[in-house]
Amino acid sequence: MKKIVLFTCFIFFGISVFSQSYKPLLDNLNEWHFTTCYFGCLTDVYFTDGDTIVDGKNYKILDGYHYISRTFLLREDVANKKVYLNVVSQGFNEEFLLYDFSLSQGDIFNMQNPISPFPHDGGPFLLDSIVERPLVDGNEYKHFYFSPAPGNTISTENAVWVEGVGSLSIINAPGGHPDINEAGHLSCFFKNTEPFYANLDSISDCIPLVLETKKHNLEEVIASKQANNNNCVLSNTQEVKGVTIFDLAGKKLETITNNGNTSITIDFSNYQNGLYILMATGFGNTKKSFKIIK
Repeated sequence: MKKIVLFTCFIFFGISVFSQSYKPLLDNLNEWHFTTCYFGCLTDVYFTDGDTIVDGKNYKILDGYHYISRTFLLREDVANKKVYLNVVSQGFNEEFLLYDFSLSQGDIFNMQNPISPFPHDGGPFLLDSIVERPLVDGNEYKHFYFSPAPGNTISTENAVWVEGVGSLSIINAPGGHPDINEAGHLSCFFKNTEPFYANLDSISDCIPLVLETKKHNLEEVIASKQANNNNCVLSNTQEVKGVTIFDLAGKKLETITNNGNTSITIDFSNYQNGLYILMATGFGNTKKSFKIIK
């Protein structure tokens, strides 16, 4: 009996340690590249640009491609793994459940494809399988494969979602069939200008276009430290992802992450007197270094 208990505990521990946690879709600045090929391939770009509040809920604003009206808003309920679209018009707005990444194999989900090339109400789809596949960063993420449920007379083709990305069709068409020779197929997806998903079947590379031009070049980031104070303060750091501290020999001593804060305070009280290098890293892997004397 003891052996069974120990074996069960080992399995439980292994699952809790090695299972992949949910990857949010809207945890960063996002940029999608969407490619269609008829008599030559054309790639369109859309992206999240800014935040807004509607009915007390926080949304990210879609822009570019078909979304230049900036009336397509996305929000994510991370705890429940759900993503919603709110379409805003004058004096009116309507919210749709686009994605539910908490679904299990065999579940039925009613696809809604508001203002897209696909049926607005795509009808019920069956989640046939969930397969973990590696993306650009080398980690495995869940791929959700759907087919129209029996009796669905509205939609006739399959749909694919990718955790952290959305549909392999356009973002507001979770029930859209991804076909580069028809309505189109997602070719690239970036988080904070860094590639997350790439499909290079019909394009040569994935390079961020909009977010790359918007990224902060860190010129405004400054470092200050008073002689009689152990704290070093970096200001204007809203576009800094993190700061790494090195000694003069190039040894990495500490890395501090930043989540959009406008300043970062680094405590040098546990360091010996001497010269240190601070390396600030921004979106798109831009870098700026500072010399600090304790």
